[in-house]
Amino acid sequence: MALTGLQIQKLLPKTNCKECGSNTCLAFAMKLAGKKAELSECPYASEEAKAILGAASEPPVKTVMVGKDTKVGGELHLYRHEKTFFNQPILAVNVGDTDEALKEKVDQIKNYVLERVGEILTIGAIAVTQMQDDSAKYLDAVKTAAESGRPLILRAKNAATAKEAAALIKENGGIIVNSVKENALELAEAAKENGLVLGVTGTTLDEIAEITAKVKEGGFNDILLGIPADSLAQRFQLNTVARRAALGNIKAMGYSFLHFIEDDDIYSVLREATNEVCKYGGVIVFPKLDVALISTIMTLRQNIYTDPQKPIQMEPGIYKIGEPNENSYVWVTTNFSLTYFLVSGEIEGCGQNAWLLLPECEGLSVLTAWAAGKFGGDMIAKFLISQGLDDTQKNKSLIIPGYVAQIKGDIEEGLPGWNIIVGSQEAGDIESFVNATLSK
Repeated sequence: MALTGLQIQKLLPKTNCKECGSNTCLAFAMKLAGKKAELSECPYASEEAKAILGAASEPPVKTVMVGKDTKVGGELHLYRHEKTFFNQPILAVNVGDTDEALKEKVDQIKNYVLERVGEILTIGAIAVTQMQDDSAKYLDAVKTAAESGRPLILRAKNAATAKEAAALIKENGGIIVNSVKENALELAEAAKENGLVLGVTGTTLDEIAEITAKVKEGGFNDILLGIPADSLAQRFQLNTVARRAALGNIKAMGYSFLHFIEDDDIYSVLREATNEVCKYGGVIVFPKLDVALISTIMTLRQNIYTDPQKPIQMEPGIYKIGEPNENSYVWVTTNFSLTYFLVSGEIEGCGQNAWLLLPECEGLSVLTAWAAGKFGGDMIAKFLISQGLDDTQKNKSLIIPGYVAQIKGDIEEGLPGWNIIVGSQEAGDIESFVNATLSK
């Protein structure tokens, strides 16, 4: 029977040191009970606690650190809508030891950045695959890739080369992948010595389960699984089978997945990457850097790994667009991130210097927030005053979304002396609204 949070707390040191990231030992115990944390996060856990709670406190899918600060795994559910997915998959790009202009390719991977709804998205790792038998050339390629500072994924042809490469990336961190069943235990030792993760590959799920069980018995448990499949449909099925097994407490399957996409066809890559993002991928390795393709998958990943109970939102407040002053117009919308970036982008695109007011709407869209009573005229009026705009603005003109034109009267009552202007319904129509109304 699973232990309760109070039962677990009795086994903890009760120092409330906060070094585990929780404010109290009781809070940490509640996380352990809900399998949202691991006992290893407590630096002062006793041997008795480790013996009793160690295995029981692990989430069904083990949390693994790839590099210094990137987690994969730690998942508790089969479906996102059951609560949420926590640690999004790492997107990586593969390079080979035979690639021309390798340094330029590595720099392109390192420097690629996508900013979307306030988040900075980057490529999380670089895979280095040995394409020929020259170990020295492969190690040179690893050194070049390591200059990126990204975690590396090592896919060498033999254990000796892989072990030499592992020592080279100790500072970066990353993953070392076994080439055959027989060298998995040897590479687990190399991973342990260098602070790396072991990517376990095999020909069947049963073989992978056998390997992971032996590696774990040998005292190493930072593992990712390379699930074998002959088709996309089979991969979808096997990923689901493995995740169901993990949630059913089959420990040999309780790890995230590492998947190399081998096909260069853009549509095949898109299909495989989409499947991995939606169906439990931990690390997804693209065959090459394709900006359009990777930005698409980054957007999908951001959507899937957003808490469905908590929309992405901006901090409530007053935001500058351009160089606004006391004569600039004030616009208002909700603090849903996507709404903010669409509206602010359109206003800026019109060449307007403006203030954009974002009241606290719990990250809801305009109509949803209005229907929920979180974007009303009285509330907007009070929030504008609280931000000091009533005192500083000479141009007392407030532009509200066209979808909530009905709140104009309530705002006028709360803001005497202000001119309340009903704007466009859609963000895409802001430019035509500005040209027709504000430019007169």
